[in-house]
Amino acid sequence: MPEVTVRYFAAAADAAGVDEERVSIEGATLGDLQAALTARHGMALAKVMRIGSFLVDGVVRREPGHPVAARVDILPPFAGG
Repeated sequence: MPEVTVRYFAAAADAAGVDEERVSIEGATLGDLQAALTARHGMALAKVMRIGSFLVDGVVRREPGHPVAARVDILPPFAGG
């Protein structure tokens, strides 16, 4: 089972209740990771993930079938200019 370090920022950290954690997931895609994190932290985090971004190897990814890396950052949407 792959282990992923997940780092949460801003609203994602608030919803998860932590800034960072290690997660073992079944499968190895962003969709698998989202399912595992929703099961662990509930719908508040699921809402943030639905509208936020995932950084995989420093690149924004949103496709559920995209492979995860050793570290994934979860960022809420940002406003500004």
